[in-house]
Amino acid sequence: MKDYDEVEQNVEQLENELEEVEEELEQEEEGFLECERWRCFLLLITVGGFFGAYTFSVKGGVFCNAQTANIVLFGMALGNMDWSRAAYLLIPISSYFIGTMVSEYLALKIKKYRKLRWDTILIGIEIITVIILGLLPSSVPDQVFQVTINFICAMQFNTFRQAEKVGMATTFVTNHIRQTGSFFVRWLRKRHEKKYLNRSLRHLCMILCFIAGAIFSTFLCAYFKDRAIWGALIFL
Repeated sequence: MKDYDEVEQNVEQLENELEEVEEELEQEEEGFLECERWRCFLLLITVGGFFGAYTFSVKGGVFCNAQTANIVLFGMALGNMDWSRAAYLLIPISSYFIGTMVSEYLALKIKKYRKLRWDTILIGIEIITVIILGLLPSSVPDQVFQVTINFICAMQFNTFRQAEKVGMATTFVTNHIRQTGSFFVRWLRKRHEKKYLNRSLRHLCMILCFIAGAIFSTFLCAYFKDRAIWGALIFL
């Protein structure tokens, strides 16, 4: 029992030290770039939800903002020996994979030029891409939209990684759901630590913005079909 109490005390001490480090990091908020601000990530994750609903609603019934669902569908297609469906699902998955590699490569290249920032350039690329996709006729295959949106979503996810030094995804919400619950329980255990509640609420806001983007996209798709993609420009 004595050894157990000592271990528990050591764990408590480590938790306190970690909290102190987190507080120091939070105090450095003034030095954040605009692209690292939490409000910027709220807009980006709204776009992520918008793209996911758009491609699922009017562009082939696949999710292009993230690939977990597509991987599951891919596995199901293999299990059902539906080879054409499996090959079809490889299109968005491969595009996402390539987009991640391209963004990583370009970020390192552009970093050499101090007056240029890859994150700013990427937002410009997204805006131009959305405008062009909205101009394409309905006769253009869905795969063109899927590949393109997967590509830019992958680059967005890989580029915008931390909001004010807190890891945050901008194209899906799985981790945000986990973090919302995790930090809320920590706050319940330590009610005096308001930062846990604040962190939980921040992740919750990310989830709500993602849902809002999906709702807005679904509404636009019902009335404007392919042109609905221009709605993403509001948030970009």
